[in-house]
Amino acid sequence: MTDSHITQGGTGNPVAPEGTRTAADVVTPELITRLTRGVGGSGSTVSHTPFTGEVLAAALPESTPEDVATAFENARAAQRAWAATPVRRRAAVLLRFHDLLLRRQPEILDLIQLETGKTRLHAQEEVQGVAIVARHYGRKAPAYLRPKGHLGAVPTLTKVTELRQPRGVVGLIAPWNYPLQLSVGDAIPAFVAGNAVVMKPDTETALSALWARELMVEAGLPAGVWQIVIGDGPVVGPAVVERADYVAFTGSTRTGREVAQAAAARLVGCSLELGGKNAMLVLRDADLARAVDGAVRGSFASAGQLCISMERLYVHESIADDFLERFAARTKAMRLGTALAYGAEMGSLVSERQLETVTRHVDEAVSKGATVLAGGRARPDIGPYFYEPTILDGVESPMAVCTEETFGPVVSVYRFRDEGEAIERANATSYGLNASVWTKDARRGRAIATRLRAGTVNLNESYAAAFGSVASPMGGMGDSGLGRRHGSEGILRFTEPQTVAQQRLMPLGPAFGMTDEKYADFMTRSLRALKALRLR
Repeated sequence: MTDSHITQGGTGNPVAPEGTRTAADVVTPELITRLTRGVGGSGSTVSHTPFTGEVLAAALPESTPEDVATAFENARAAQRAWAATPVRRRAAVLLRFHDLLLRRQPEILDLIQLETGKTRLHAQEEVQGVAIVARHYGRKAPAYLRPKGHLGAVPTLTKVTELRQPRGVVGLIAPWNYPLQLSVGDAIPAFVAGNAVVMKPDTETALSALWARELMVEAGLPAGVWQIVIGDGPVVGPAVVERADYVAFTGSTRTGREVAQAAAARLVGCSLELGGKNAMLVLRDADLARAVDGAVRGSFASAGQLCISMERLYVHESIADDFLERFAARTKAMRLGTALAYGAEMGSLVSERQLETVTRHVDEAVSKGATVLAGGRARPDIGPYFYEPTILDGVESPMAVCTEETFGPVVSVYRFRDEGEAIERANATSYGLNASVWTKDARRGRAIATRLRAGTVNLNESYAAAFGSVASPMGGMGDSGLGRRHGSEGILRFTEPQTVAQQRLMPLGPAFGMTDEKYADFMTRSLRALKALRLR
């Protein structure tokens, strides 16, 4: 990194006060023993905390493919009785879990922070998200899953009912960046739909999933219904996909393609939430103060390690200078820290690998002419993987940061003249996960949203409005994935639709002495009459 590159970062972001509690105070041998009880593993592995790079949990059980097979056997045995449990009783478990989660959230906040390196506020966003999902499906699952009547082949003579049967055992592969929300948040609708789950969390963030499982069992979920396996992704992941009746995966686009191919080979369904290169559009009439706050949250939440965070920022040229001056000032003032307490505004990257990607993207952009408006450097004085929140101007293709997902606290700024240009540039990516539009004109904002190729679009908010609205589907287009979480699609993906049709009084064929010709004539006249009656 050049001296001029460092100088542009100034004296660096301020550091929030350190906390009094350490990882050793939270993650004790007793805690690990308690949380891993019943988790199958022939080997042993460890996890680390990004705050220091040191071992966080020692002697975690490491699963082999044989252990995964055993987990599926146990899950299948437990699933049959769980599926026979009335849906309202299954839903009641979610509502009890909701209350336990909110009551005991300090415990999980500590674990999320220690495992991911994020701030306490960003960890608390995960608690909010899971509580909302648990409440939603706890209340709405009976309606989503109830038998539905449909118009039969012959009205009154054919009675048709659509049922929703559980898939069986869902294989759920969860990522490291949101270890509570993207593990239990996806497991909740699978459980209430009557499935068992075999989950593979990332080894480095397994404690959060294990804690959630313990709490769900306390809320009334039969222990065998939720199996957790821990181990190396290329070993344990395929073993989960090979045995699951349905696969839910959140992670990189590259791995998502492999999961989809493996699931397709077995003719089982899958849902995939993958990468993103999300765009934020700031129109000329935007409220600048709100837009700046939104850009800070949208770009730097969880140190940018959020699939739906902003990595491309398009600002109308008439307001760009004013906006960027405010945005850079806010970004440079962000407090970085490691305390297990509220106060810091951004935490650490999760690993050396993430730090290397961020550093490579920024350094390459600068070497090719980009300007650092804020940040642009690592902060080993705070922790081994800290990197300052960074704003880049003058980014152009073929700079990697222009098109590749960085997944870190880096946002590139682009100016535009008219909205059509901004929309076209925002859509110029193979990804299509999330987008954000800032304007005082709600009607124009909604019109622009319909032209953006993204699964979710937020108006005057970066990501939380759409993601938190769990009655509506959330997911990506293009290289950002398949299927949706949340809403009816988020639970029905974990079911098989079954049509039961009962024919009454007369068969769908010649009857009462009709010849084939008379039956054909009768049905022809009946079909014309049904169309005239506008029946569907």
